[in-house]
Amino acid sequence: MAVYRVTKQFPNDERYGLTSQLRRAAFSAAVNIVEGSARRSTKEFRRFLDISLSSLSEVGYALRFAWEAGLLTDDDWSALNDRQSRARFLTWQLYRALGR
Repeated sequence: MAVYRVTKQFPNDERYGLTSQLRRAAFSAAVNIVEGSARRSTKEFRRFLDISLSSLSEVGYALRFAWEAGLLTDDDWSALNDRQSRARFLTWQLYRALGR
């Protein structure tokens, strides 16, 4: 939700570019965890967690790009980067735990 909030402030000419890409990646990260958790096997769940990790990496790059392009304030960048890092860490820990 934080990604949606900050991307509302992006310029209109980014609507179909960075705004859309960042929102889709953030949504994908969450929805793949939800979808994977409904699968019948741990192997399938891990596959969806892997996809989520990829989406979280994409979010991380897009946020950095937006910050370097001057589209994010330092405070928004810091808060979102921290959330993305924490989400990636927790998702990775779940992925590892399911592999044991």
